[in-house]
Amino acid sequence: MAHLAALSKQDRIRVLPADSTSMTTQLLVDALGRDAQFEMIESPSDAAAILALVKKEKPQVAVISANLGEPTPRGFDLVREIRVQSPGTRVIVLLDSSERTSVTEAFRAGAQGVFCRTEPFRLLAKCIQCVDNGQIWASSSQLQFVLGTLSQAPLAGSLNVNGGLLSARETDVVRCVAEGLTNREIARRLKLTEHTVKNYLFRIFDKLGVSSRVELVLYAFRQGNVQQSSPIPSPPRLTQSVAASPGVLAKVPVAIRKTAT
Repeated sequence: MAHLAALSKQDRIRVLPADSTSMTTQLLVDALGRDAQFEMIESPSDAAAILALVKKEKPQVAVISANLGEPTPRGFDLVREIRVQSPGTRVIVLLDSSERTSVTEAFRAGAQGVFCRTEPFRLLAKCIQCVDNGQIWASSSQLQFVLGTLSQAPLAGSLNVNGGLLSARETDVVRCVAEGLTNREIARRLKLTEHTVKNYLFRIFDKLGVSSRVELVLYAFRQGNVQQSSPIPSPPRLTQSVAASPGVLAKVPVAIRKTAT
C-alpha cells in the first residue's frame, strides 16, 4: 500500500458521497477518506445544493443514495440531473436492497453502478475504482433485472447497420459508448464536436427506445450485431461475460460480482 500513500493529488479519484442523512454522509467521507487513492468532497444533504456542488467541483465519481431527500426521496432524479449538468461525473447509486424496480430505475436514471447496503463496506472502494475506470458495477442478478426489462420492452429497432436503422456514424458512436468513452473522448476519436456527439446520442436513444448509456451498452450487446468491418476493440479494462438473454452471450465492460450466499 506504500505506493498509494505516494499518490499525488491529481492522481486521486475525487469522490462526492451524498447519503440520505448528514451523519451517514459524513461517515462515508471519513471511512473512504482513509483510503489514500480517494480525495473526498464533503457534500450537503439538500439535493439542489448537492447538484450545485457537483457542477462546481466536478468529482470523478458521485455516490448518491436512492433515498436522498425529504419528505419524498429524489435520489434517482438527482442522478439524472448530474448526468446532464456534469456528464463527466460517473454515478453510483446506494440502495437499501437489490429489489428489481430500484436496480432498474437506477440504471435507467444513468447510474454506472449500484451498491447495496447489505454488501461489505470494503467492496465500496472497489466499486468506485471500477466505475471510475468506465466499468458497470453490478452483480449478475442485478444485470439480469435490467436485461430482463429491456427484453420485455417493445424494441424500437435493431442495431444492424445494413438494415438502415442506425447510420454508420451512429453505429460508430454506439461502439465508442460500449468502450466506456466519454462524449469528449468520442468527439476526439471520431473528429466531431461534443455537441454533435450529444445530438447523435439523442437520436440513438430515440431510435432504440433506451434512456441511458448503460441501457444502450446492454441493449447493443444483447442484440449481438454491433459489428461493422472489424470487431469492437477490447477496452483496456475488466471484461466479463454475461448471459444477456436465452441463447445470447454478450461481452460487456462490466465488473460482475457473484451474489453473496
